[in-house]
Amino acid sequence: MGRIEERFTALKKEGRKTFVAYLTAGDPDLETTARLIPALEAAGVDIIEIGVPFSDPTADGPVIQAASQRALKRGATLAKILAMTASLRRTSGIPIVLFGYYNPILSYGPEKFAGEAAASGVDGILVVDLPPEEADELRCYTDPAGLAFITLIAPTTDPVRARKILRRATGFVYYISVTGVTGTAAPRADDVRSDVERLKRMTALPVAVGFGISTPGQAAAIAPLSDGIVVGSALVRLIGEKGTSDDLVPAATSFAGEIRRAIDAACPSQGKK
Repeated sequence: MGRIEERFTALKKEGRKTFVAYLTAGDPDLETTARLIPALEAAGVDIIEIGVPFSDPTADGPVIQAASQRALKRGATLAKILAMTASLRRTSGIPIVLFGYYNPILSYGPEKFAGEAAASGVDGILVVDLPPEEADELRCYTDPAGLAFITLIAPTTDPVRARKILRRATGFVYYISVTGVTGTAAPRADDVRSDVERLKRMTALPVAVGFGISTPGQAAAIAPLSDGIVVGSALVRLIGEKGTSDDLVPAATSFAGEIRRAIDAACPSQGKK
């Protein structure tokens, strides 16, 4: 069992929900990203999604698109991100998922990427533009390397396709709570409840909900309906607003702490960290 599965399992035994936070590597710079990750962990984040910046992030909204452009201009590369992850592993055991697009991986070399990602301490990958029909060209390297292959399920995914996707999913299932791109709409609790219940009948994997949770109130509404929540655009927006200011890390950890407390308060059976 890898770090991702261990974290979900341990939290479930405690009656708690998993808090997944996304940030774009290299925004405002890689040194700050490396400082943010352990600070967010201390504030109550359970799993970190590290966004690999890409010039054409079609699944992302304007907030993350802008962050990717800033990171690329400041020299963020896949090789540097893997080196940063390896350095973080000396002091942190937080599960790490690389979130991104296939082009940077293809340019890097899928076999080389799989080996170096695993060696650097990456636990899973989420490649948003690599459908199941084409995933084997990467999974033939990442599966043997022990990297979880996280899959996306949308509200518009029909049951037949959902079962096909879930059949080979590993790590956890990322349920997209709204249609469209990241950070542009808020999820409806009733819709999330019914869709997550449907998915839970198809898979034993944990289901985390994202693409629209940006406030403590939204986190509190969605957390009881799933195994975890993902907060991305709201955190990336805050980082973008703060830039390289001295209060960036305190502001980000304060926001993460608010989300953590909202999740815990929404599920009374949960203990506190």
